[in-house]
Amino acid sequence: MSKKTFSILIPVYFNEMNIPHTVPRLQALSSLLPNYDLEFVFVDDGSKDDSLRLLLEEKKNDSRIKVIKLSKNYGSMQAIQAGLTFVTGDCVGIIAADLQDPPELFERMITSWENGKKIVMATREDRIESFSQKLFSNTYYYLMDKFAIKDYPKGGFDFVLIDRHVVEELNRIKEKNTNIMSLIFSLGFEQETIPYVRQAREHGKSRWTFSKKIKLFVDSFVSFSYAPIRFMTGMGFVVAILSFIYAMYTVISYFVGNINVQGWTTLIALITLLLGMIMMMLGIIGEYLWRILDETRKRPGYIVDKVYE
Repeated sequence: MSKKTFSILIPVYFNEMNIPHTVPRLQALSSLLPNYDLEFVFVDDGSKDDSLRLLLEEKKNDSRIKVIKLSKNYGSMQAIQAGLTFVTGDCVGIIAADLQDPPELFERMITSWENGKKIVMATREDRIESFSQKLFSNTYYYLMDKFAIKDYPKGGFDFVLIDRHVVEELNRIKEKNTNIMSLIFSLGFEQETIPYVRQAREHGKSRWTFSKKIKLFVDSFVSFSYAPIRFMTGMGFVVAILSFIYAMYTVISYFVGNINVQGWTTLIALITLLLGMIMMMLGIIGEYLWRILDETRKRPGYIVDKVYE
């Protein structure tokens, strides 16, 4: 009986310090998964270091390695979307190149997949990170569960194994400004979570900057939640009611002779507050409008420069 193929997809961005350690760890999975043919798909997301050269050196010694080079840096979400169009496996694992997630966990994830689970998520029980990183992450995933996607895994996930059927469904979706992990979760299908502790980064420096985290947060909420729009609607009603009450108070005060110059302070404060709220709401609307425009222009979310097979 022919073996099934297990593809492992790894987005790469400034990972020259990690690749010499990551590739052997992934190759070692052959002994843990003897009943599977392995395929390694690395997506170079516009790295300006030696990541591509090192990957091509590794490829010379292992024909199972496939390298996809994007034309520039598009972000890890787009790099994963690009890689999904090249994987050939019956199931596909997605893992970061920095080894904070243990590749050996794929053995348990494969077992869950064999038992019928089409999405197997490795969820973080804990993470060896700074307090500020933990705070941001925990806040993000709490808000995602509360306002965007119900029952979203606590602590989130970006280490996952998916069935071929899920890959095909993802490849049909051409949405650009999104969170691919949230998209995977939102598709439904039979799922299972496997808890683990995420390790500290041992090699290289993370390129996951605060601005990229904010973009992911905004993309996730705009793509999967109507909470910002509902918030604006609710605030509009509250401000309208308060404005009506204050208007009635002003009219009554005028007729009883209580209007005096001291009201200018209150007036200026209210105008400033309302203008600030209006600008904030326009900004939220602008996020939605920009994404609508970006989708209607039909520009690709990524461009593949070269494929090394």
